[in-house]
Amino acid sequence: MKGRAALLGTVVMAVLLAFWLGVTVWYAAVLFAVGDWVATIMGVALIVLPLIAAWWLVLEIRFLVRGQRLLARLGVEGGLPVDDLPRLPSGRIDPEAGKAEFGEFQAEAETGADDWRVWVRLSLGYDAAGDRPHARWAMREAIARAGRRTPGRD
Repeated sequence: MKGRAALLGTVVMAVLLAFWLGVTVWYAAVLFAVGDWVATIMGVALIVLPLIAAWWLVLEIRFLVRGQRLLARLGVEGGLPVDDLPRLPSGRIDPEAGKAEFGEFQAEAETGADDWRVWVRLSLGYDAAGDRPHARWAMREAIARAGRRTPGRD
């Protein structure tokens, strides 16, 4: 369910970004029509900055889709850890329980660091421990390692 909510949030952001791009391009055209060099620079900035945001959003969507594919594949293989950790009233995993389970994933990553499956589980461990930046890093590693498959290992 988390993946669908993330995907929905990403789609909403993409629609809002498209609307924002349209408005800023229109406003940039208004600034270009002024003819002043300051207004022209502002018009260029209004076009360039949303394009950078769009590029960043595309990267995030690609990351989300690839990560979801790896999670689904690991689930089909039966390699996902059982989610039986205690939860806070908000529904999030209790950070202390997540940190305790994280040690298992970290030890597994130290022994089988070349397998993408290990990195997906490590990402889930970081996420359970409440360390989102490292969870994203580990998932990026999993995506990279899944992309360079070695014959006979997959």
